[in-house]
Amino acid sequence: MVIPVYDKNPVHRTPVVTYALIGLCGVLFLISPSSGLNYMYGMGHDQVCAQATYFARWGVIPTELWHGHVPPAQVPLPNGCPPLKSFATSPFVSVLTALFVHGGWFHLLGNMLFLWVFGDNVENRMGRLRFLLFYIASGYVATYGYALGHTSSTQTLVGASGAISGVLGAYLYLYPKARVTSVFPFLFFLPLRFPAWMVLIFWFVLQWLAGEIQQTGPGVAYLAHITGFVCGFLCAWVCYRATPKLEPAARASQGDLQP
Repeated sequence: MVIPVYDKNPVHRTPVVTYALIGLCGVLFLISPSSGLNYMYGMGHDQVCAQATYFARWGVIPTELWHGHVPPAQVPLPNGCPPLKSFATSPFVSVLTALFVHGGWFHLLGNMLFLWVFGDNVENRMGRLRFLLFYIASGYVATYGYALGHTSSTQTLVGASGAISGVLGAYLYLYPKARVTSVFPFLFFLPLRFPAWMVLIFWFVLQWLAGEIQQTGPGVAYLAHITGFVCGFLCAWVCYRATPKLEPAARASQGDLQP
C-alpha cells in the first residue's frame, strides 16, 4: 500500500552492513528453491515440495519457540509431498537463519527495498557493529512477538521483515522530518514526497489494520512487523533521546526537510 523509493537524507560513510545484508539475502535467495532458478530442486510440484522443506529446515516454526521441537509429521506440507525428515536444529538459532530466507521474488525485493531506503541512515547513526546487533535483535524480538501471539502455530515463518521493521521504527525516531519519496498503488503509483513520520506512521497503521483482519492462517506476519517496529522505535528512543534527532549532514539541507 505504500512503497518508499528514495529518502533525501545524506550519509557520511558507506553503509557496509546494510549493503552486506542486502547482498547476503539476495545470494541465499538465488540458490534457494524459492527463486525458481536452481534446477537441482526440480520443477513444478517437486519445486513446491522442496521449498516447503527448505522453509521447515531454515525457517521458524512459532510453536517450537515455546514448546520445543514439533514432530515432522505435524509440520504442514503441500499435498503429495514426501514426509518431512527430522532436522537437528535449535529453535533459537532458527530465528537467525529465518532472517535470511524469503518466500518469493516480491517478498525479497519488497524487504530489500525498505532496507535500502532506510537502513543506510540508521546504520550511519548507530555505527556498523551496533547497527548489525540492533538489526538481529529486532528480528528476534519481532519473531518472538509473533510466536507469542501464535503459540500453537506450525506454519513456518521466514523473511527479514521483522528486523527491517525495527529499522523503520528507529528511522521514525531518528529522522522524523527527512523527506521520503514514495509511490502509492491506490493512487496509480504516483510518486509523492512526504516527511518520514507521515510515511512510516501510515505504514504502521496499515500493518495494524491488516493484522486485525488476518487473525490466523498463513500469509504475511503483520504481528512481527508491528512488534519489530515498536522495538526499533523504543530502542532508538532509549539510546538517542538525549541527542539531536537529525545529524549535522541532514541539518545542512534543513530547507528540504520541512513538511
